[in-house]
Amino acid sequence: MGIVSAVMGFFGFGVGIVFGLVIGYFLFIYLLPTDVKDPDIHPLVEQDSDVLQKLLPEIPLWIKNPDYERIDWLNKFVELMWPYLDKAICKTVKKTAEPIIAEQLPKYKIDSVQFEELTLGSLPPTFQGIKVYSTEEKELIMELALKWASNPNILVAAKAFGLQATVQVLDLQVFASPRITLKPLVPSFPCFANIFVSLMEKPHVDFGLKLLNADVMSIPGLYKFVQELIKDQVANMYLWPKRLEVQIMDAAKAMKKPVGILNVKVVRAMKLKKKDLLGASDPYVKLKLSEEKLPSKKTTVKRKNLNPEWNEEFNLVVKDPEAQVLEFSVYDWEQVGSHDKMGLNIVPLKDLTPEEPKVLTLDLLKNLNPDDVQNDKSRGQLVLEVEYNPFDDNEIPNDIEDSNSMQKAPEGTPDGGGLLVVIVHEGQDLEGKHHTNPSVRLLFRGEEKRTKPVKKSRDPRWEEEFQFMLEEPPTNDRIHVEVVSTSSRMGLRHPKETLGYVDIYLSDVVTNKRINERYNLIDSKNGRIQIEMQWRTA
Repeated sequence: MGIVSAVMGFFGFGVGIVFGLVIGYFLFIYLLPTDVKDPDIHPLVEQDSDVLQKLLPEIPLWIKNPDYERIDWLNKFVELMWPYLDKAICKTVKKTAEPIIAEQLPKYKIDSVQFEELTLGSLPPTFQGIKVYSTEEKELIMELALKWASNPNILVAAKAFGLQATVQVLDLQVFASPRITLKPLVPSFPCFANIFVSLMEKPHVDFGLKLLNADVMSIPGLYKFVQELIKDQVANMYLWPKRLEVQIMDAAKAMKKPVGILNVKVVRAMKLKKKDLLGASDPYVKLKLSEEKLPSKKTTVKRKNLNPEWNEEFNLVVKDPEAQVLEFSVYDWEQVGSHDKMGLNIVPLKDLTPEEPKVLTLDLLKNLNPDDVQNDKSRGQLVLEVEYNPFDDNEIPNDIEDSNSMQKAPEGTPDGGGLLVVIVHEGQDLEGKHHTNPSVRLLFRGEEKRTKPVKKSRDPRWEEEFQFMLEEPPTNDRIHVEVVSTSSRMGLRHPKETLGYVDIYLSDVVTNKRINERYNLIDSKNGRIQIEMQWRTA
């Protein structure tokens, strides 16, 4: 009887459980309230102050602050890339942290510290908004609002005195406002040389910490202590104006700062060919370095001479001796019309031995095409003395970014005065009614200067420099810039016409020392001109 009653009791218990679950399920389904309503949704402006105060921390910055912009596209990008970014970031952290840890171990008599697990979790950070600053420097400044609630698994094992302890970091939360500065901006990919990171306020960092499988942060008082300790330590290192610097590339190489000086002496030319129909030619030499935007250096003109001697010296700033070449051309000067080219050639700087003078006798060529049969024709020779002198490390100028940097006025400049330098770079969308052979006419204090004309060009490039020596700063003056077109064709009713003009006030030049702007031309449909001006003082 005992066995039978036990079996029946067990069977009754099982049937009772099943029967109870079935009845409970149907009661749950059929007794659900039917008067459930959707929650009331009200605009923020209708909420009271207590509700707004609770909601304020959760409202994105791009809503609260108009300076911040919404960047959902960046969050989407980070979300898609996070599995790969996670591995890349963890790899970089290990590579960076392990040498630092190894260096500190002997001080604390610890045998080893190793990452057993290191992953930032499956949840990527989100950016609540971005603010971008505009400056006159070669830099890009961004401020981001970062929120990150992650599920990382960071497991660190430490060994000391024959014992091993593991520390695990879990449930990480980070709220921060980093300022990221990319500077200087350079013309080489990725287009910036350094990354500077600063924190605009103390970050909020929250995490769980397990030691020997016990939650250390649950110890009374320890949680708040650790929070404040982390905030203070991070603030001491990275709170603005302090910053973390990450070098991406060598700024000097990226900016191609000067690395040396090329001394060139144009000695003489020999057996030049006559270009003029009557009499001999009037030769002069133009020389410059490749990849350089400054105007070419010129020798004096030697009248009616096919074997001229100049013995004139020039100094050229070298930025890349492995790639740059010295370009020179010999021209026949003409009083009217364009100057005829008599020949040209180049000297690669990589072929020069530093600090070793070299005398070169070079044949003049028609062009630089080695397969052109016209280069076999004799056009004369040019004799040069060249010497490349690289800077020592302590001689490299740190304040020079390019060859367009400011120079001082020459000796003899009046006290209180200076040198006004006007560089006419180029024009755009110039158009004449009858012809378009543009040249530029400068008129300043009754003195007139002109560029050479560029034939049949709506986008001419002059790159000519003019100088005005002044006894006082031209604070209240202006310079008249006029673009004119002339034609030498016989029988034209309009041999000369104006393509546009502009008056430029010089107070900004005196204040800023240098301006480089494009100006819209008056009386021109779309014409523009680029003028650079410098005010150099002694």
